[in-house]
Amino acid sequence: MKCPFCGSDDTRVIDSRPADDNTSIRRRRQCEACFKRFTTYEKLETMPLMVIKKDNSRESYDRSKIESGIVRSCHKRPVSTDQISAMIDDIENEIFALGEKEIPTSVIGEKVMKKLKDVDEVAYVRFASVYREFKDVNTFIDEIGKLLKTDKAAGRKTSDAAGGKKAEA
Repeated sequence: MKCPFCGSDDTRVIDSRPADDNTSIRRRRQCEACFKRFTTYEKLETMPLMVIKKDNSRESYDRSKIESGIVRSCHKRPVSTDQISAMIDDIENEIFALGEKEIPTSVIGEKVMKKLKDVDEVAYVRFASVYREFKDVNTFIDEIGKLLKTDKAAGRKTSDAAGGKKAEA
């Protein structure tokens, strides 16, 4: 490994440990020429994943597209950046675990909606409205009705749309 400070090839590893996400290795290195220390990360190289869009065109998988959709859906909602990162990591792990070279956007979209539904139902409806291309208010009402039915069936509390207060289902 080349030293980023002096460019020397003579570096040694002084510490190795799993990184936070447990999918990469963090290595602490020291240059034998200038004695400065730096950190590198080693991650398994994966085959490029292609995404099949609705119009059957293909493009390379881009994590930032999932991230921007989730961030937009969670705007001004009580969802932390750590929760968003964890959702994206989970979705990405599920996608790569499929072991496919190509994956339809519909599969990715459904996984995003499932995660959002578990974290924040308002963010879920926001994402679903764009993803499923809601045409009118009735489509929103239908989707919210489905949420209320699943909440009642699960015995969960649901948000009161008017005041944001919790009411027993």
